[in-house]
Amino acid sequence: MSSLSDLFKKHGKASNADIEWLHLLLSDWQLVADLVFADLVLWIPTSEGSFVAAGHARPSSAATIFFRDIAGEPIRKEWSGTVTKAFTSGLSQHLGAPDTYDGLLTRFSAIPIRRRVSSKSEEVTEKPIAVVTRHTNLAEAKAPNKLQLNYLSCGNYLLDMMADGAYPDFANQTGPRRGAPRANDGLLRLDVDGVVEFASPNGLSAFNRLGIKGELEGQTLAAASAPVLKTKMNVDESLPLVLSGRAPWRTDMESANITLTVRSIPLRQGGQRTGAIVLCRDVTELRRQERELITKDATIREIHHRVKNNLQTVASLLRIQARRSGSDEVKESLNQAMRRVAAIALVHDTLSEGLNQDVNFDEVFDRVLMLASEVASSMNTSVRTLIDGRFGQLKSDMATPLAVALTEIVTNAVEHGLADRSGVVAVNAERKQKQLLITVSDNGKGLTDGKVGAGLGTQIIRTLIEGELRGTIH
Repeated sequence: MSSLSDLFKKHGKASNADIEWLHLLLSDWQLVADLVFADLVLWIPTSEGSFVAAGHARPSSAATIFFRDIAGEPIRKEWSGTVTKAFTSGLSQHLGAPDTYDGLLTRFSAIPIRRRVSSKSEEVTEKPIAVVTRHTNLAEAKAPNKLQLNYLSCGNYLLDMMADGAYPDFANQTGPRRGAPRANDGLLRLDVDGVVEFASPNGLSAFNRLGIKGELEGQTLAAASAPVLKTKMNVDESLPLVLSGRAPWRTDMESANITLTVRSIPLRQGGQRTGAIVLCRDVTELRRQERELITKDATIREIHHRVKNNLQTVASLLRIQARRSGSDEVKESLNQAMRRVAAIALVHDTLSEGLNQDVNFDEVFDRVLMLASEVASSMNTSVRTLIDGRFGQLKSDMATPLAVALTEIVTNAVEHGLADRSGVVAVNAERKQKQLLITVSDNGKGLTDGKVGAGLGTQIIRTLIEGELRGTIH
């Protein structure tokens, strides 16, 4: 399915502001579909004077009439006249007779969409920028109960606000935090003074679990919530504005080991606030899981930090032992072991600084090259290192063996390829889809007889590259 921007680019012309507004609408219109018990389809105008479907929301509260996604499809002839009239007149249009789609009887209407000019102004565009059609499955029609009547009233209000450019709101974004409340989780309707006119059964139960006993209807929600929040030392300063329906924000309420996330959607008509919809959801378990994840992340970082410290201690002991050794062969073996341990410590040091288990290997490799510089200085030679390309992000289980392998390769290039001479070691990293191609070269004397050696370092490199990284060496 093409994105909204792609569809505008392909079929019509629109400003970036129009596209951004429609993106904002699509991110929040599932609520409206659930409240009106109907499918919603967004139609954008094309350069040929027709319309193409740019988005579709199925209701979770009723049966859909669209069993296949229609995004990207041109408008049907039966709907074209009504949608065109809504777009040109700027007024909502209703098809008089029932519509038929795939053998299902439906009620069809078209709502023009305007947008606010800016977040700092109530001014809206003079002409609509798109049209939303509403498709109600008449096979589901029955005498509505109190809950359904209030849902329909709230949903119709939001559709009218769409036509007026008052919904969605620039500040009415649910944010990235998990647990955004939905209509079926709990809904309250407030009047202009913040008094509860209607509370859904789930909404009432959620506030009861929070410690607010009795009925909510007829009470000011902010005042009814105040007693249970007195025991909390830290209360979000935006909470009173959310509970009174004055600000289109979302926040959490905590009391008696229960966490309730609350979202307010102010209702407006003619530029004036007339009430609000308040959505709520019990997110106690979600927040507990989030706290556990934070604790686990901190524990994992601490483990990496301690492992790094221990490895650095081992490397220091190997360095001390190498200095005290009277045998050049033993000294060289200990120095090699020290560099391998230090390379592993570098990866753990990087992991201890971040929240995820991915490693920016470019940072790690910069520090690996410092180990090669130590080798060069110990040999009284001057070696210049060049890096071309980027390694990018690697999983921790790949970063450790790769760091050790590259440490071996680069130090071997310095020790053997550039022995007793100055030179350059060049490293090229290239990403090709899911593969990482790394080339290490130097301008030294090359391999003896053109053959790769069979020493411990070479064995380690082959084991790490071919075994743990499932790579190849050429």
